[in-house]
Amino acid sequence: MSDTPTSPTRPGPDDEPELSPSGAPIYRYEDVEPAPFELASGDDVTISAISDHIERHLGPVKGVYHEIISDKVHLDVHVVAPSADFPFYALITSGMSDRPMNVPPEASADDAPRFAELCILLPSTWNIPDDPADIAEVFEDENVYWPIRWLKILARLPHEYHTWLGFGHTIPNGENAEPFSDETELGCMLLLTALSLPEEFQTLEISSDKTVQFYTLYPIYREEMDLKMEQGVDALLDKFDEHGIGDVLDLTRPNTAGT
Repeated sequence: MSDTPTSPTRPGPDDEPELSPSGAPIYRYEDVEPAPFELASGDDVTISAISDHIERHLGPVKGVYHEIISDKVHLDVHVVAPSADFPFYALITSGMSDRPMNVPPEASADDAPRFAELCILLPSTWNIPDDPADIAEVFEDENVYWPIRWLKILARLPHEYHTWLGFGHTIPNGENAEPFSDETELGCMLLLTALSLPEEFQTLEISSDKTVQFYTLYPIYREEMDLKMEQGVDALLDKFDEHGIGDVLDLTRPNTAGT
């Protein structure tokens, strides 16, 4: 479930959407079948453009986690290692933007971009293997792999359910926002723009009719999601500012909704 165009049991075109207390629509998908499997291959032009964009603004791509078999879109995850300018890992998808999202017809292009990719920022201590031969073994540990899993889940979600993702959307880990791993109580994803990445990185013009928006995933607590759904995303961002919450994943950061 999530509020703002994305969540479980999608209403029909003539139905009134379920609304959160803040007035944002809620869509539910737990009882909705995703679109049938559709084999996809990567768009070489987009992959190259995104890779060049990453290296131009963030630094060299350390490695790329490629999909072997892809459904709907071919999703790769590009890894940028920590540097003096960006002392954290930046993981960025390519492939989500191979297809447009199903944005509301009344929404403006600025409020609801049709093409998007996702990022997540991980601390420099995260166990990202240097040797490609170690990747399979390291990523068997869900405590390590879950951020990558969620990049791929959410990058494919709009194309599986004919929906969209945008700024301020929240997507819980199941109806009860279960913790993502044994090492954290965080259990929901919030889409925002990154504070720690250059403004020039946030969008990429592929062509005159295709501009890609890069959203960053902020793992949040169930109570923070509830606060956002009750009072709106600005209320939660005010809490983040109050407590100095950044965009690099912190597994044990304070729960801002509890204070």
